[in-house]
Amino acid sequence: MPFVPPAARVLCLAAVALLAVAPTAAADGGWSVVPSAGGRDLRPYFYAEGAPGTVLQDTVSVLNPGGRPLTVRLRGADADNTRSGGFSVRTRARDTGAWITFAERTVRIPARTRADVPFTVSVPAGATPGDHPGAIVASAAGRTAAVRVHLRVAGPTLSALTVEHVRVTGGRISYELVNRGTTVLTPKLAVRAEGLFGEVLDRAPRALPVELLPGRRVALTEPWPDPPAIDSVDVEVTVTAAGGAHDEAGASARFVPWGAVAGTAAGLAVCAAGGHWFVRRRRRPRETPDAGQPRTEAELTGAVT
Repeated sequence: MPFVPPAARVLCLAAVALLAVAPTAAADGGWSVVPSAGGRDLRPYFYAEGAPGTVLQDTVSVLNPGGRPLTVRLRGADADNTRSGGFSVRTRARDTGAWITFAERTVRIPARTRADVPFTVSVPAGATPGDHPGAIVASAAGRTAAVRVHLRVAGPTLSALTVEHVRVTGGRISYELVNRGTTVLTPKLAVRAEGLFGEVLDRAPRALPVELLPGRRVALTEPWPDPPAIDSVDVEVTVTAAGGAHDEAGASARFVPWGAVAGTAAGLAVCAAGGHWFVRRRRRPRETPDAGQPRTEAELTGAVT
């Protein structure tokens, strides 16, 4: 992406599928959208850097290997995270997507032809320094694909994140990550758990398969298939990322074998009922053989006939 004016600096660029659609040409003649090679190696996404107030230039290519003409519509979009940490684009562009202008927004491409469409990224004078992820979205023939745009506005940046809402349920540890800074983060996760009798879980830091964009929140889970059968546990989740980003949060959980508890309770209930019946049986008064019969009294007079 050549730069205008000279203060803007551009690095390598590339293309990536969004919205679960592959950007490469399909075997059935499907179209694709990629950054223009421009005599360089193929790039998987666009990367550009410039100071506020600069205008960056580059070219996006749409390839139509099919046997029929194709009409493609182009638009700029802001990149986003899905709730589970995936990558998507926002419906309305308010950031990078709104700064992208195409030489043509609608392009008709003949069969077996490539169309190269110039575009510019006009960085506002008041743009916040840091990462502004975006995308170029192409739509045609009932399909959508996109090229990611990694734009960094020059100036001081901040790497910061928080860990929130840690919970332990159903054999997994769930938590949320929030990017509180101005740079894209690839976080690393470490998990520890301490029970009544010592440590029950210790997982060393590992990179998460998540690209956490500035200002976004994602909900993630960590499997714990073998928690203790019975214990009271304190779980601590620690997350770090490049640039000094660091945070930790915890939660408490009690593990009780409810099946065994229910069985024991049922047995105790049966024993209690049997004991109660026995005590009542012992307290019942004994009955005499003539109990319940009317009593007859006679006066002896001594007369004999």
